Amino acid sequence: MENSIKSKHSTGLAQLIEEKLDIYFARLNGACSKGCLYEQIIREVEKPLLKATLKVAQGNKLKASEMLGINRNTLRKKLKEHALE
Repeated sequence: MENSIKSKHSTGLAQLIEEKLDIYFARLNGACSKGCLYEQIIREVEKPLLKATLKVAQGNKLKASEMLGINRNTLRKKLKEHALE
């Protein structure tokens, strides 16, 4: 049962992201065509992911890092990079 729940959520999120990326690319209109796209999108997606995870973890950075599957120090570094600390 748990796998089917994860699958439904993953598919829903993937579909939402794909729809938003279509809009994003339309707005770019070719403005970022030489290798900066990956970094730009990851940077923009990472911040809301960190914020949402911290919210679910009720501000507990250890719990948030465990949920994300990253080291607590890595989480702290990313929070600092995104001015979330």
